[in-house]
Amino acid sequence: MSQRAVTISALAAAALLAGAGAYAFAGETGETGGSGSTGPEVTKASVAYVAPTADKDGSLTFTAEVSDDSGVRNLKVLAWPASMTPAPDADDMAHVESAACEPSGSSGDKAALCTYTVKVTSAEAAESPNGAWHVGVLASAENGGTTFAPKAAGFTVKG
Repeated sequence: MSQRAVTISALAAAALLAGAGAYAFAGETGETGGSGSTGPEVTKASVAYVAPTADKDGSLTFTAEVSDDSGVRNLKVLAWPASMTPAPDADDMAHVESAACEPSGSSGDKAALCTYTVKVTSAEAAESPNGAWHVGVLASAENGGTTFAPKAAGFTVKG
């Protein structure tokens, strides 16, 4: 199964949620960029969804604030079931889609509000496993620094 298929299937499962919860975090693992600085900081992560109905698609939306002294390049997003083995790593994130990031706050381009939204069909939701899910992110700074957080947010898919 391709990484994109895993991503779409994983994100589709959120449509089955009775409620989605997320928690804020500062990046769990920071890697240094070319200037020796730490990776970007990711905070205020949240997940929201609208379940599909018989006649209308649903959606999954992940939002987070990302900041770095050198500026924010992008934020890659992947929802994945906790039962998935092995768990995705930073290298896997190269093959997933990026959130749309817009400058935010008074710090100009050093901070961004990043939002990722995907359509969820009833068929995709039906194919996704129940149970605990995580949303992993890979934040990249303009100076090349990265922060990978495999469990940036969590939710439970109920059948």
